[in-house]
Amino acid sequence: MTHKTLMKTVGVAALVSLGAGMAAQAQTILTTGNGIVRNSLCVGGDCQTGIGFSDSTIILKENNTRIKFADTSASASFPREDWELEANSPINGGANRFAIFSCGEGSNDGACSDADNVFTVEANARSNALYVESSGEVGIGTANPVGDIHIVIGDTPTVRLEQNTSSGFTAQTWDLAGNETNFFIRDVTNGSKLPFRTRPGAPTSSIDIAANGNVGFGDASPDAALDVRRTGTRVTMELEATTDDSRWQMIVDSDNDPNAGYSLTRVGSGTREFRLTPSGDLIIAGEITTTGSCSVGCDAVFGADRTLPSIEDHAALMWENKYLPNVGPTSEEGPYNMSDKVLRMLNELEHAHIYIEQLNIELKAQSAEIDALKAKVSVQ
Repeated sequence: MTHKTLMKTVGVAALVSLGAGMAAQAQTILTTGNGIVRNSLCVGGDCQTGIGFSDSTIILKENNTRIKFADTSASASFPREDWELEANSPINGGANRFAIFSCGEGSNDGACSDADNVFTVEANARSNALYVESSGEVGIGTANPVGDIHIVIGDTPTVRLEQNTSSGFTAQTWDLAGNETNFFIRDVTNGSKLPFRTRPGAPTSSIDIAANGNVGFGDASPDAALDVRRTGTRVTMELEATTDDSRWQMIVDSDNDPNAGYSLTRVGSGTREFRLTPSGDLIIAGEITTTGSCSVGCDAVFGADRTLPSIEDHAALMWENKYLPNVGPTSEEGPYNMSDKVLRMLNELEHAHIYIEQLNIELKAQSAEIDALKAKVSVQ
């Protein structure tokens, strides 16, 4: 009986027994035709007579079990990568695992190394550690994924993004995670800081970045670079310096009451340091200071080299132009540059006081002349 006829006619159990009995005659059965095994098959050095197959179709049994796919394609235009399936590491103290190796081209009977390991499942991995549904959705820890990737775990499901130094860049690790207290991004490399956090129950569009770069807080269609919207008549923004616990609140209040408008309040004192009412009135608790310069030369009029027009010339310009010469024209409708106007008014006030002093000197001289004339008349 030929080996080919043997493969086509005997069952697996008989083949295993026959193989044991024919050990002295042959260790290999060759055939160039198709082979059919109608029962189960055990392959490996530890397959014993009478092995129980249970519901297994193929059993690989020995101390290192692998299946090698050795592609002998010779043309460069055809794929020829060799692959290997491995159950458990062959290394003493190695991992209990199931692994897939990409072994390179033309490795044929050569062994794959751990450097070729592209996929690994360790023993005792949790149920549904990786589950791909017919729709293509991937579950991690769940057999019923409802998104493209669905992660289920009892405490803080996490996605880690780790950049190592293999490409010459500085190592950096980020975590994207969430639990019952917050959804957050964690900067693992720099002390596990949480630069971004969202609490459960936050309203829709708590932070919303439009396509044009505008940022909305509570606004899905921000109309400005920063647009803050809140339900009700009052919107508050707080600025806080932790070093000295200095806190300020910017408040927009649309209620029709005396305290409505835009205001800046120092928290703790309760004082509205700055308030702009809906009617346009500006109210401040302190003083106004401007860094602008006096373009008309305010105090310069008191300088030793000053040249002032006479009272008559100054008055002539005033009546001719219908405004104070150094104040300039002032439209009845505005707008006005208050800093410039105040300084120009100061210049005119200084002119006026100089003119008052001149008039006072003249008045005193005239009074003295009058008193002298009165004295002369009384003597006569």
